[in-house]
Amino acid sequence: MGTVHIGLLQHGCSADPAANLKKTLALADLAARRGADIICTQELFRSQYFCQSEDYENFKLAERIPGPSTEAFQKLARKRGVVVVASLFERRASGLYHNTAVVIDADGKLLGRYRKMHIPDDPLYYEKFYFTPGDTGFRAWKTKFGTIGVLVCWDQWYPEAARLTALQGAEIIFIPTAIGWHPREKKGQGGIQHDAWETIQRAHAVANGCFVATCNRIGHEKPVKGPGIEFWGQSFVAGTSGQVLARAAVSKEEVLIVPVDLAQVDDTRTHWPFLRDRRIDAYADLTRRFRD
Repeated sequence: MGTVHIGLLQHGCSADPAANLKKTLALADLAARRGADIICTQELFRSQYFCQSEDYENFKLAERIPGPSTEAFQKLARKRGVVVVASLFERRASGLYHNTAVVIDADGKLLGRYRKMHIPDDPLYYEKFYFTPGDTGFRAWKTKFGTIGVLVCWDQWYPEAARLTALQGAEIIFIPTAIGWHPREKKGQGGIQHDAWETIQRAHAVANGCFVATCNRIGHEKPVKGPGIEFWGQSFVAGTSGQVLARAAVSKEEVLIVPVDLAQVDDTRTHWPFLRDRRIDAYADLTRRFRD
């Protein structure tokens, strides 16, 4: 394919879902006008990060797929000729909800969806209350601008997830995310936490010889009483050798446009043939929880 331009939409979110959708569509349109070929939203962009509490009212934020948000991005994709990865709270059926990313091709066609596979349950990240673990498996789609895969937030910590996505042919792995600091931990642990987050994803790029593009939100969100979460922004794109090609600011709204040469995937995998040298005959224990 040669050079394609990745567009990452980093911004804050309000308590108004309609306003958030309008803002994200406007930023996506801006990214397209600035030359982006593939545009990725941050995780659950239609709302503030509601998983800070367990509240049945928040299920009202979910929507069907296809639905209003999907259709809006399909219209934008057709108009601007861009590929879109959009992160949504999916209502699949009564009592069945997923954290889902849709993939839309440059002609507006809905190519498919990826449902978040790894669901966290940590202080202020009570996602198991809301989301059923994904059942789509790890996937990749051939789009007008290359073959792309998607992981979502907590998935980004798992080498198995990135590997299986790359084995589906992904040249770029997109990762919509919503991650930040507990304010009380920032001073003592903030730097370590962020470094770990970025390092693991850069390692996915190295191990698989592909690009990794991660889109995070900004702002200090307190949708319920308590300290809230201070999202650390710093959306970034890693090259096929793990180098950071571009990184957004900590607290600034940005439309990050990053050119990547897809020919580097073949070149890197040829010179660092990790896929060739995998011992697939020796990995059976990966399907076990732990070797007791």
